[in-house]
Amino acid sequence: MTWDGSGAVRIEAGAVEPVTEAAPRGPRIGLALGGGSARGWSHIGAIEVLEEAGLHPEVVTGCSIGAVVGGCYAAGQLGLLKAFALSLTKRRVVGLLDLRLGSGLIAGARLRRRLERDLADRRIEGLPVRFASVATCLGTGEEVWLTRGNLVDALRASYALPGVFPPVRLGDRLLMDGTLVNPVPVTLARALGADVVICINLNGDPRAAGGPVVLDPTEPATEASVAPRPRRRRPWNLLRSSPPPPSRPLPGAPSPGLARVMLDAFNITQDKISRARLAGDPPDATISPCLDGMGLFEFHRAAEGIALGRAAARAALPAIRATVASAAARG
Repeated sequence: MTWDGSGAVRIEAGAVEPVTEAAPRGPRIGLALGGGSARGWSHIGAIEVLEEAGLHPEVVTGCSIGAVVGGCYAAGQLGLLKAFALSLTKRRVVGLLDLRLGSGLIAGARLRRRLERDLADRRIEGLPVRFASVATCLGTGEEVWLTRGNLVDALRASYALPGVFPPVRLGDRLLMDGTLVNPVPVTLARALGADVVICINLNGDPRAAGGPVVLDPTEPATEASVAPRPRRRRPWNLLRSSPPPPSRPLPGAPSPGLARVMLDAFNITQDKISRARLAGDPPDATISPCLDGMGLFEFHRAAEGIALGRAAARAALPAIRATVASAAARG
């Protein structure tokens, strides 16, 4: 090192290069993207609003559909994913579903090929944004953090919804959907070095927020609600648009099909686990799109989901800015 009276210089390969102090950086923003199947398209709209506001996450964690959106964002392919989502119709969604009988209703090969085409052989550790996804070990129930390796494999393991997609084998473990253990991975974002964690929670269903209900089985309405359904319905109709069922079904109303029962049960489980995990490790800021009217398999409603994500993010921006500014002031 030589000194020229004005500042320090570094000498490399015969060249003299001024050394300047690094500009102070703000807090490292982390983004935790929750699971929620088709409702996850709202993540795209929320991320767009954050980017437009100059809030650029340096750490992204995701679970299930949140892993898919987060992985594409970390790989610089969010625009490609958005175009794909907006191109979906009911017919195209059905075309991606290779039905089969086995450990899952859908083999998932067509969807895997689509991801491999768009993401090629990207590896998690080589992405420009720090990324990790969450999965669940089928044998032990352990929460598994996928922080290295093939990106597509990590996404597939995170969205392997039990009964719908088969588990994914990585190493000596069979992995399935991470929403079973950590639907909104705030803890993982902090572990990867985020100073401020913003979560996008897709499971804030107000119907599940109350306390327990004491049921009187002698009430006439209760007896009528479990009466035999008057007509036969197809058990698997994943793409049918249907609003959330009322808490007290009308007398004589038909019972829901198998797909509706399974997906509603899984959604309730996600909601309860999300509330428990977020209470134990709350995020610094939350974006909660109003998605209770959007079905879990209505992937053809991407435009609506993205718009709802944008609206929720815009509403949360003042609180997010204040949180980031407070973290920057603490230094």
